[in-house]
Amino acid sequence: MRLLLIEDYPPLARSLAQGLKEAGYGVDTAADGETGLSLTEQAAYDLIVLDLMLPRVDGYAVLERLRAARNPAGVIVLTARQELPDRIKGLDLGADDYVTKPFAFDELLARIRSVIRRRRGLQHHVIEIADLKIDTTARKVERGGHLVALSAREYALLEVLASRHGETVTRAEIVDQVYDFSSAPSSNVVDVYIGYLRRKLDGEGQVKLIHTQRGIGYWIGEHA
Repeated sequence: MRLLLIEDYPPLARSLAQGLKEAGYGVDTAADGETGLSLTEQAAYDLIVLDLMLPRVDGYAVLERLRAARNPAGVIVLTARQELPDRIKGLDLGADDYVTKPFAFDELLARIRSVIRRRRGLQHHVIEIADLKIDTTARKVERGGHLVALSAREYALLEVLASRHGETVTRAEIVDQVYDFSSAPSSNVVDVYIGYLRRKLDGEGQVKLIHTQRGIGYWIGEHA
C-alpha cells in the first residue's frame, strides 16, 4: 500500500517515513501543501497523512481540494491543533480520522489500517482464502493453522493480492501500491517477491493459491 506524508517539520517527516517504510508501506513525502497536491496527481495513494499548518497551501485547503477533486485516498489529519473546532472542521472537510500531536506511532499505524479497511469496504479485518488467513490488524498470516513469517515487503505484496482475491493484479499495479518514488524497483523485483511468497505459502502438498496470468500479473485464489 502506498502512502503520502505531507509534513513540513523535517525530523518528524523523516522518522515517520522511515517507520512507515519499515511497516511495509511505500511512502512519498512532501514538505508543503502545493507539492503534496502535485504528488496526488502523479500517483494513486491509499492514504494521506496530512499536517494542517503547512507552507504554501495549508492542510485545510489541501483536504478541501482533494475532496472537491473526488480523490479516493483516505486522509488522516496529524496536527498539533487540538481544539474541538479544529477537529470538527477537519472532519467536515472530509478527513477520515484526526490525530493530535504528540501521538504514539503504533496507534497511528492502527488508525492507518482502520481507514484503509473502511476505504476498501472490508467489513472484517481477517481475509480468508481457502486455509489462508490474513489478519490485517495484527499483520499476521497463517496457512493451514500454521503461522507464516513474512517480511514487511512480502506481507505488503500479499495484502495487495488478497484484498482483490480472484482478480488479476498487474505488475504495474503492484509496483504502484507497494513502492514509492524513492524506491523504484528493478524490472523483475515483483517476480522475485512472488517467488518468495510461493515458497512460504504454496509449499509441497499445499493447494496452490498464487497464480500467474502470463504477461499481465498475478492473482490469488483457490482455483487456477
